[in-house]
Amino acid sequence: QVQLVESGGDSVQAGGSLRLSCAASGYRYAISNYCMGWFRQAPGKEREGVATIDGDDTTRYADSVKGRFTISKDGAKNTLYLQMNSLKPEDTAMYYCASSASSYCIARPYEYRYRGQGTQVTVSS
Repeated sequence: QVQLVESGGDSVQAGGSLRLSCAASGYRYAISNYCMGWFRQAPGKEREGVATIDGDDTTRYADSVKGRFTISKDGAKNTLYLQMNSLKPEDTAMYYCASSASSYCIARPYEYRYRGQGTQVTVSS
């Protein structure tokens, strides 16, 4: 049974940094073979895809985080990461990791087959 567990969320001041982690288990193969991503949702707002990483390590980012966030994965640890720098109050949201059953990221991360329970990020001005 596939399971994704996020951690690393916290309350920080604007300009600060956080690294989110997503521990994956239950996969037949290492997560490096799969499309994985992060999405977020703030209260009263729609879900927003933040970043994705393909099985071949191709990465894509939302314009709102490009240049500030970095997605990466460690196949040996079966862990997905999201390094977030220069955080802004508008980054405040619940952050979820998600995994597709395929190697290539086609859909938006909140449409992927598997997702975690989320970790809260709060950025104060």
